[in-house]
Amino acid sequence: MLCAPLEANVHISQIQWILIAIAVAAAGVQAFTLRVLNQRKLRSEFPIFFRYSLFCIVASAILLIPFVVSCPQYFYVFWSLTAVSMVLEFAVLYELLVNALKPYSALIDLGKMLFRWAAVFLVLAALLTALATAGSGDHKMVAAMQLLQRTVRLMQCGLLLLFFGLEKRLGLSWRTHSMSIAMGLGIYAAVDLSSTYLIDRMPAMTGFFQVFANLVYLGAASLWAYSLARPEPARSNVLDSPRRLIFQRWNEALLTHTVRGEMAFASGGMDSFLPGVEQTVDRVLARKIVQ
Repeated sequence: MLCAPLEANVHISQIQWILIAIAVAAAGVQAFTLRVLNQRKLRSEFPIFFRYSLFCIVASAILLIPFVVSCPQYFYVFWSLTAVSMVLEFAVLYELLVNALKPYSALIDLGKMLFRWAAVFLVLAALLTALATAGSGDHKMVAAMQLLQRTVRLMQCGLLLLFFGLEKRLGLSWRTHSMSIAMGLGIYAAVDLSSTYLIDRMPAMTGFFQVFANLVYLGAASLWAYSLARPEPARSNVLDSPRRLIFQRWNEALLTHTVRGEMAFASGGMDSFLPGVEQTVDRVLARKIVQ
């Protein structure tokens, strides 16, 4: 995103020209990323990330309109595009997690369930925030979108920390495509959250923090383009390792614990869900003690 919504006929400052230049450069880098994804046949491996990159290019073009012509509806366009962007970024998180857990089909099923509940929680939290916010409808919408944006940013930081802590256990390298995409998203999310906090504390430096955050996003987009253009290193097969990893134990426990041919985690009510969790944890701990 370029910057906060502008009113009609506002004079473009030097800071805003810098933001425009950065946005155009980022759109160009992401266009190159789309070309790489098509040429290297990676679009099928990262379909959501492909759509996210395409959306960012289109959104940048749309958000340039009020800098050229008067657009009183820019406020609503800005926050509508922000909402769509947050939904796509949430979906990219799921795609990266699934890609990292490829050898563990049962854990992927568990991740699907957790992400669905997380999506429901985000929607409910945004609605409750809008209802609890005093003021006009515009204030309610902004409050809901800001909560959604900051929550997704925190999840992006969390995914980066998860990959950082479990890099060896997952048999991944930072040069792999999914890890590079997660690194770019996580670093930008951390900078964006920090900039938002600092802008509230030091409003006089708003322009500087906006430029810095956008430069970091340009760097993240450049990292994605560079990583996807290079051959991906071979992933170590942790399932053939003589060492029994925690992910393998969880995966086997989830696969063996079924209810009428389906996973217990996919079963209907809370009464069957909680005992299923307890039994699975007992199986994992028991296998760890035996080994």
